[in-house]
Amino acid sequence: MNLSYWEYKSYLSHLDFTIVGSGIVGLNCALTLKQKYPKAKILVLERGVLPQGASTKNAGFACFGSLSEILDDLNLHSKEEVVQLVKQRIAGLKLLRTTLGDTSIDFQNNGGFELFTKTDTHLYQKCLEQRHNINALLRPIFNTDVFRTSSNQFNFKNIQEQYIYNAFEGQIDTGKMMQALTQLVQQKGIRILNHVTVQGFSSHQNAVTVSTDQFDFTTPKLFVATNGFAKQLLHEDVQPARAQVLITKPIENLHIKGTFHLDRGYYYFRNIDNRILFGGGRNLDFKAEETTALKQTALIQNELERLLHETILPNIPFEIDRRWSGIMGVGTQKKVIVKPISDNVFCGVRLGGMGVAIGSLIGKKLANLI
Repeated sequence: MNLSYWEYKSYLSHLDFTIVGSGIVGLNCALTLKQKYPKAKILVLERGVLPQGASTKNAGFACFGSLSEILDDLNLHSKEEVVQLVKQRIAGLKLLRTTLGDTSIDFQNNGGFELFTKTDTHLYQKCLEQRHNINALLRPIFNTDVFRTSSNQFNFKNIQEQYIYNAFEGQIDTGKMMQALTQLVQQKGIRILNHVTVQGFSSHQNAVTVSTDQFDFTTPKLFVATNGFAKQLLHEDVQPARAQVLITKPIENLHIKGTFHLDRGYYYFRNIDNRILFGGGRNLDFKAEETTALKQTALIQNELERLLHETILPNIPFEIDRRWSGIMGVGTQKKVIVKPISDNVFCGVRLGGMGVAIGSLIGKKLANLI
């Protein structure tokens, strides 16, 4: 340890709560703790310069699942569990919008569209056949039918003749959302230390000893909200899942507007600032994408570009402006893990790619474990 007396006194002494991870879950956990315990001294530790996992790297979909995703969920969960998953996502989005306000996150309700390629005939037919059943399942939540068919109004190529349209899906500006959330947390007097990687912890009767790559310290309570990086600290059913993304340079007279899903949600794209943001493809090599390495692969990036050229932007010239990756947390179930690890350690992880939708709610639930 090479901390001055002042550094230790100001940042690491007399802590009440420490949170690992400054993403959506971690910061909402901090806000809830501050509401419950206004005089508490709360510290948030973040491994990156910015939130390292997916909170500033996601596509900004304010969604609760496409029709094919929900059908896929029904293969692993009961109808009651799927309904609860959707309810949780809707409640989480409502909390996010209430906490920060629609203007701060640039919320837009442009609807969601699910596309099916020419080779997706079986999935397309299954979705058409099951649409009424899924609408009936979700009607108690929305009081109307969620999914309906729509013509190919955006003139995509090499796809089935109809989309599945969902009027309840929206989109946000991820950067604005995290800026607003960070500012709100800091206004409450909650401290965030960046570029500090927690390497381990040991829980004792009245405190937790935390080891980092910069210093060691003790805290009465520890909350782990690292999601995709959780396996490095916890023995839970959560694996990292890398999501690769690219974005085009601005395209003149871009007519595409909304959020779009392909192949059970493994591909997704949207409009933003007259650009197309496009991500996904981890289903091309699941094993290789079970990683925390923030890199891109030729396999996936080439497929994203091919789909842009042949399906999304045919006959429209474009250039790629930027590429990046985010790290999600997934598991054999889509149920989030929110539970005590010991008397003084708690976790909220495995958001399954739905961090924007449920992150605020999971952060609140994590804080309410004590």
